[in-house]
Amino acid sequence: MSEFRIFETGEFRKKLRKLPAGASRFVEKKLAEHVYPQLRQDPFLGPNIKKLKGYDPATWRYRVGKLRVFFMVDPAERTIFMLSVDDLRDAYR
Repeated sequence: MSEFRIFETGEFRKKLRKLPAGASRFVEKKLAEHVYPQLRQDPFLGPNIKKLKGYDPATWRYRVGKLRVFFMVDPAERTIFMLSVDDLRDAYR
């Protein structure tokens, strides 16, 4: 099977830019080295991946330290849409 493609939404890029400089660099490094390679292989399975309850369409989160990265998956198109990145205290409001 081919790998999933990853698409970063405008909202995701905007939220990433709004993070403090240190947090932004931390997240971008984690995305490149750990998150994206794992999501490309299997976006549904991993110790930091969890499906959120009560969301339609189905939404998933990836835990990166004190931050949460939210994404949706289109299995038919094998595409992942990166939706948002939020601090834990703001993530589920």
